[in-house]
Amino acid sequence: MSETAVDARTQVSSTIANSTSSSSKKTTESSIGTSLDKDAFLQLLVTQLQNQDPTNPMDDREFISQMATFSSLEQLTNLNSTMSTFVGLQDPMSMYVGWIGKEVTFEGDSHEEKTALVQSVKSSDGQYVLVLDDGTEVSPWNVTAVGSSDK
Repeated sequence: MSETAVDARTQVSSTIANSTSSSSKKTTESSIGTSLDKDAFLQLLVTQLQNQDPTNPMDDREFISQMATFSSLEQLTNLNSTMSTFVGLQDPMSMYVGWIGKEVTFEGDSHEEKTALVQSVKSSDGQYVLVLDDGTEVSPWNVTAVGSSDK
């Protein structure tokens, strides 16, 4: 690599570091330890393009690679947001309904382990209760195992 190319890369790196230092201070204060988000990545790419050496422009392959990386980053960010929304909308009731007809092992009032068959699930004020075959009501938080019914 020629000395001019090395100087140009050093200058671009220095310019990028200087131009992003003020914004990175703000970002660092609010999100220490987080990775580069899509806006910061795009800002870095634009800064790099603005400050490149006109006699030695960025290679087309390198530019396409960086744009593909930006596109992937944006898609992953959107997917993460969508999945977070999806998980937040999940109701535990759908999981507990799957326990109907199955045997559950739970800790009884005297801290002894008991096993019974789930007959139904009740919900009141966001709290779920399993109704067992003997009429006992148990919180799903007390269940230690769920298995198939032998009956």
